[in-house]
Amino acid sequence: MIIQAFPSGPFQTNAYVIGCPVTRDAAIVDPAPDSAEVILEFLQHNKLKAKQILLTHSHWDHISDIAALKASMPLTVSVHSSDKDNLQKPGSDQLPYWIPFAGIQADRLLEDGDAIEVGNIHFRVIHTPGHSPGSVCFYCDKEHVLISGDTLFKGTIGNLTFPTSIPEAMWPSLDKLAALPHKTKVYPGHGPSTTIGAEEWLPKAKEYFENESL
Repeated sequence: MIIQAFPSGPFQTNAYVIGCPVTRDAAIVDPAPDSAEVILEFLQHNKLKAKQILLTHSHWDHISDIAALKASMPLTVSVHSSDKDNLQKPGSDQLPYWIPFAGIQADRLLEDGDAIEVGNIHFRVIHTPGHSPGSVCFYCDKEHVLISGDTLFKGTIGNLTFPTSIPEAMWPSLDKLAALPHKTKVYPGHGPSTTIGAEEWLPKAKEYFENESL
């Protein structure tokens, strides 16, 4: 698997390109502000053809360069059904943003357990509500790779104080991730990568974080 992170925008949100080394098909994950140009350069340099945009959730810092990318190539956009309205009408989640960008209608609405193919690479959608109602992770069982969005970071979890966050839903979501193989490589929405095994606190996440201001 080819996987490359592009920390971009005011919050250094990790946009990703995932590529199949055999077919050269690719997917773009969470195109953050100011990520489109470097993503397009990476695709061209590596002779990859992006066919889809996958969203871990619809917060503005993960979606704002979708329109710029779609203007350069035909791309389908996939998001969980619970986050589709905010994708179509940014700001409906009551999060303020100051970078103008167009809303997008999703081409595919994701649900827990859905399969996603990037060339010969197969991902499974894991619905992980908490940070947002439609937060998802993308898990490749064969290569033990997890794209975790803002559900899981190295050493911590996503903010649960946003207007549409569901704190009580986060703990079962993290339990799903804790059950993955310890060697699973985690690529989060912000910050450095980690592994499931390195996050030893995961099985006790509720105890660690429930009473903290996240």
